[in-house]
Amino acid sequence: MSAVLPGVKKIAVLRPNAVGDFVFALPALHALRASYPGADIVYIGRRWHADFLAGRPGPVDRVVVIPPVPGVGVAADAKVDGDAVDAFVAAMVAERFDLAIQAFGGGRFSNPFIMRLGARRTVGLQVAGAGDLDLTVPYGSMCNSRLQLLEVAACAGARAWHFGRPELAVTDADRLAAAQVLPAALPKPLVLLQPGATDPRRRWPAARFAELGDALAGAGALVAINGSEDEAPLVHAVASAMRAPSIDLAGKLALGGLCGVLERCALLVSNDTGPLHLALAVGTPGVGIYWLTNLIESGPLRQHGHRAAVSVRLHCPVCGAENLSTRCAHDVSFVDDVGTARVRACALELMQAMEGINCCVASGIVP
Repeated sequence: MSAVLPGVKKIAVLRPNAVGDFVFALPALHALRASYPGADIVYIGRRWHADFLAGRPGPVDRVVVIPPVPGVGVAADAKVDGDAVDAFVAAMVAERFDLAIQAFGGGRFSNPFIMRLGARRTVGLQVAGAGDLDLTVPYGSMCNSRLQLLEVAACAGARAWHFGRPELAVTDADRLAAAQVLPAALPKPLVLLQPGATDPRRRWPAARFAELGDALAGAGALVAINGSEDEAPLVHAVASAMRAPSIDLAGKLALGGLCGVLERCALLVSNDTGPLHLALAVGTPGVGIYWLTNLIESGPLRQHGHRAAVSVRLHCPVCGAENLSTRCAHDVSFVDDVGTARVRACALELMQAMEGINCCVASGIVP
């Protein structure tokens, strides 16, 4: 761990990526906030970051939206508006950052970009051949992303932060959005199923989610099924295959509303995708269905509210190609060998365990 940099008034953090990737950075962002409580922490991200974090308490003070930059959020050979990029860089130089942190990949393109911002000190991830920053952490593709980013924060002088509180705040606006799709009073514990994922290889079959939903409904839960508008056919497939009634939330929730729903859930069962990591960040227990490499890279740091159902399949079920070091062309599920009984056991165990923890908290046994 490096010493806290004196006189830090403004910190830039470059990480313009997706929902789960943002959640992975939250421990590092909280650690930076703890070490630099008076600094202005500026997150360089995408439009969705600005929308989602506006008015949300947390370690980020404000978001600036980066334009498309080759190799930084868009393909390295993408045609972009060079004048817009230059104008953005000039605006960032004028901010006079004391510390700029590159938290977006190995740095082949992002390190040269972060150096253009003119910060007093630069820190970040680095692969061989990437531009040199003042302090770097070797970038590895098969390691826990949260821990890797905490190492970067430590290089910037950050200390560990308290792990006993939620990483992401739920706002009144989130709760109001959730109230539009859920009854004011829930008759049973609410369990949310998330059958979608951007990568088809991470998707557990819809029929298994339906079996699980019926099992959890039989155990006394009220089941809801979430997905984006594009995932509506998948959500409908799960709901129509269930014998028990369910709440269909497909396309009805923006990210904030999803956080509001998650706050009211007793449990989320999900593929390895953004809503799983949002749930864990707001403090909702979650069962994740993972391919083994995904668990290595995206597993949460706190385990008391998390259980993992893992496929250890290495080879494509279609062509037999090993998919650890390379990726074959087949978009088939790599987690369909995870049995319903395993996921059901994880879900019931976690719900019972969290009831015990909540009892301990209420009685003052656990701080």
